[in-house]
Amino acid sequence: MAGRKLLLLLKPVDAYHATQSIPASLFTNPRVFHYLDNRCKVHKEAVDFCQKILQKKSVDWQPIFRNDLSQPIRNVDLVVTVGGDGTLLQASHFMDDSVPVIGVNSDPTQAEEVEEFSNEFDANRSTGYLCAATVKNFEQVLDSFLEGQTVPSKLSRISVSVNSKVLPTYALNDILIAHPCPATLSRFSFKIKRDDNTCSQLVNCRSSGLRVSTAAGSTAAMLSAGGFAMPILSQDLQYMVREPIATGGAISGLMHGLIKSDQSIDAAWFSKEGSIYVDGSYVFFTIQSGDTIEISSKAPVLQVVLPPHLLS
Repeated sequence: MAGRKLLLLLKPVDAYHATQSIPASLFTNPRVFHYLDNRCKVHKEAVDFCQKILQKKSVDWQPIFRNDLSQPIRNVDLVVTVGGDGTLLQASHFMDDSVPVIGVNSDPTQAEEVEEFSNEFDANRSTGYLCAATVKNFEQVLDSFLEGQTVPSKLSRISVSVNSKVLPTYALNDILIAHPCPATLSRFSFKIKRDDNTCSQLVNCRSSGLRVSTAAGSTAAMLSAGGFAMPILSQDLQYMVREPIATGGAISGLMHGLIKSDQSIDAAWFSKEGSIYVDGSYVFFTIQSGDTIEISSKAPVLQVVLPPHLLS
């Protein structure tokens, strides 16, 4: 354990003052302010708790707020993220396959609270799907890793190339290729290509875009759109054409499917504008008509200590 270097990546405390999910008419409601203040308080207490645990360990560690990340994470033995899945996802964009990560869900959803506010607003807190720990078991999870009893899992990520140039950010959850305006039609074509250069037939699409998810991300937007959950350690990707305009029977069977580890999607973009969104809306790359895009799982994996129930 001695000599280990650890990076503690923190969600800023003031991030919990965001109120976009709460109607403006409720801002004067004391219960709503109590809810928001409690979220901030619970997260701050979790941050303080994790730091106190680390102070007891024979490890060198450094805290940093996630918004201050600007360089690749290197020369550490472990990253601990304190926040939720968003904080872990943001960390993953700065990590290769050499550094493992443990996620701490600092503000878990409270079922009784969701029920209490169900007729007023969405009171769900953090899902923490990929987070192996909360304050209740953080020390246990950390010790198990440091003592070599817990081995991180290798999660597949998505690699995207535009005009044969690999984008610098790999997706842990999913990518969305679409027009920046959600009401605007996206025009593109694609085919599934194997490493031996055999291809599916070309599919010409007019739709609201193309989504591709990893196994880890298959329970997020992909599942909500009608996709299916995949075993989390699968190396396959799942793709879906969003809201396609009616197509023939043969083509419609290619609107949704799997990209095997020895396959890629080769796409061509034909709308004037477009964006490739990586793990949500904050990280995106612009594309234009005539650009070619290649999507595959040939990206460095991410080593993540997962909750045991995801592996059962």
